Amino acid sequence: MAKLSLFERRRRRVRTALRKRSGDRKRLSVHRTGKHIYAQIIDDANGQTLAAASTLGIEVSGANISAASQVGKDIADAAMKAGVTTVVFDRGGFLFHGRVKALAEAARAGGLEF
Repeated sequence: MAKLSLFERRRRRVRTALRKRSGDRKRLSVHRTGKHIYAQIIDDANGQTLAAASTLGIEVSGANISAASQVGKDIADAAMKAGVTTVVFDRGGFLFHGRVKALAEAARAGGLEF
């Protein structure tokens, strides 16, 4: 087996901890790249994506903190339309600061509980 990168080790550690405490709650998964940031509400029991939002379709350009806040608001709105109010936050292997934190705070302000 090949040695895992630090990012992959962190991602697996976070995902394992989420499985232990999530219960039947949906998962808010975040992925970021240099140009965009993406968020999904995932139902792991059925293997379905219930809601998604990203910087691909919004007028705020780039992957900065204001764009991440907009994606957080959008994912909260989409989750409410899908009937999801409580989630577990899956930051993946990304540290909880900057854009990831801005997205989480905007989603909380939009009505999601985690």
